This record gives sequence, C-alpha cells and structure tokens, in this order.
Amino acid sequence: MSASLPAPRLLDRLRAALRVRHYSLRTEQSYAHWVRRFVLFHGKRHPDEMGEPEINAFLSTLATDGRVAASTQNQALSALLFLYRHVLEKPFPEMPSLVRARRPARLPVVLAREEVRRVLAHLGGEARLVATLLYGSGLRLLEALRLRVKDVDLSRNEILVRDGKGQKDRVTMLPAALKPDLAAHLRAVRAAHDRELDRGGGDVHLPDAIRLKYPGAAKSWPWQYVFPAARESADPRGGEVRRHHLAETHVQRAVKRAVERAGVTKHASCHTLRHSFATHLLEAGYDIRTIQELLGHRDVATTMIYTHVLNSGGRGVKSPLDGG
Repeated sequence: MSASLPAPRLLDRLRAALRVRHYSLRTEQSYAHWVRRFVLFHGKRHPDEMGEPEINAFLSTLATDGRVAASTQNQALSALLFLYRHVLEKPFPEMPSLVRARRPARLPVVLAREEVRRVLAHLGGEARLVATLLYGSGLRLLEALRLRVKDVDLSRNEILVRDGKGQKDRVTMLPAALKPDLAAHLRAVRAAHDRELDRGGGDVHLPDAIRLKYPGAAKSWPWQYVFPAARESADPRGGEVRRHHLAETHVQRAVKRAVERAGVTKHASCHTLRHSFATHLLEAGYDIRTIQELLGHRDVATTMIYTHVLNSGGRGVKSPLDGG
C-alpha cells in the first residue's frame, strides 16, 4: 500500500484556487502576501482556527499602526475572504462587524492639452508610444503593455482591449496621428521576432487555454506583444523562459522624468494621461455614455467623476470676479 501524499501547503492551495478561477498573477501574488501577513500577525496560527475577530484585529492594526490606504486595507480583506470561502470552504455570513475602509472621494489629476503636449515631447522611443496611447486611446498602462499585434487594427483605427479590468473586453479608438509611428514600431518588432525565430526562439507568454488549444500560437506573429521586453525572462508560474511585455516601471519612470522636464507642477503619472483623455473628450462635448464605454467603466457613476474637473462648457461656472 503506497504512502499517502502530504497535504498541500496553505499558500499552494490558495494559488491553485486562484488559478482555477483565472485570477491574474498580480492578484495571486497580492493575496498570498496578505494571507502570509495575517498568519504571522497571529503567531503562525492556522487560519482554520481563526475567524472574524482575528480578521478584524488584523485589519484594524493595518489602519491604525500601518496607516495603509483604504484601498490597501480592502485588498487585504478581499484576500482573507477568498481564503475562507474558496480554500478553507468556510463561507462567512454577512459579518456586519468586519472592518471595511471607505475610500476617500478624490478628484483625479488632469493635465491641460498644452501640458500633455509638453510631457509627450519629452518622451522618446517605446515610452513615448505607450504614453501617447494612454492619452490618445484612454488605456490603462497594463492594458497598453499587454496589447498583442492582432488586437491593433490599423485599417479600422481600432484597438481591442482584451481581459481589461473586471475581465472585460472593449474596443477603443486608435489615434490616426499615431498610426505612422506605431506602424514603423511594429515593423521593427516584426524584424526582431523573425530573427528570434531563426535562432529557435520567439516564444511568447500565452493564456493557458490558448497555449493548450493552439500549441503553435506562442511563436506566431499575431500573438506577439506590441511592446515586448528587451530580454526573455522566466515565467513566474511555470519557469519557462520566454518573451514578456515591456515592464511597467520602464514607462512609469520615463513619464515621471518627462513631467519634471516639462515643468508640470501637478502630481502627474501614467494614469493622469487616461484621466486627461476622458476629461478632454467631455470638454469636446462627447456623450458621457460613449466615454464610459471607451474607458471600460462598469458604472457610469465612475465616469461622472470627470464632470467635476471640467472648467468650461455647459457645466462651467463663471466667477463673479470675472464679471457678469
């Protein structure tokens, strides 16, 4: 009679449950981090022996001693609720006493059109192309970096965003002004990919289902990243060495430097370009429902935040100091 296999470790069970439900690698890493901190906070007690009081104590300490943001505290709560519901199979009731932090209502930072032009003028190479897409198409940074060649339609001036926030697909515009530079960039990426194929490489990361269904897709041109990383790297889940997309930090640092060099004093980042996209469309008179679809917001109330930063148009109010 063969010996029974040892029971999987808690974090391995957590990762398996997340992967079965197609959670992203980033969410997997985040949830594992919070579960580990929760266990260490309570002296390495097993979560099976704990419940609502221990969760509340952990979350309260994060807020009072750690002074974490509301979004961070809620992320920790989501990780623990997932652990108990889907790994330990102890679905909690409503638990009204659970600490749920409220996110403060803050207005987004928005650049004026001239400020956007100055920032983009201080960018070059791939960082400039990515930043221009954030402003010209309203993409989130990761949505731009995860674009595949097949998702960019130069003939229809469209970009298909796959598996965006909330695991939703959407279509947004491809700025005509960007097409020549983007086409030239894709020609350079294609030439580099062809050279890799000649050397026996050219493998790119694919979603698990696609890799199983179409084994040859990983080396095909349509599935390559529009903005590939300079070097191949090991897949954090399987360990295979393959091409990934450009790192977020590469663009974030470039945009930060460009904001400083442009003399912009606002606290602007990559996401500020997406905020500016939405606000400038509203200023131009486009319908808020259309902008909601372009941004991929689930609720129009999220898009409505941009109406509060408008300083002109129908909602604009003229100061009494400026005359009647």
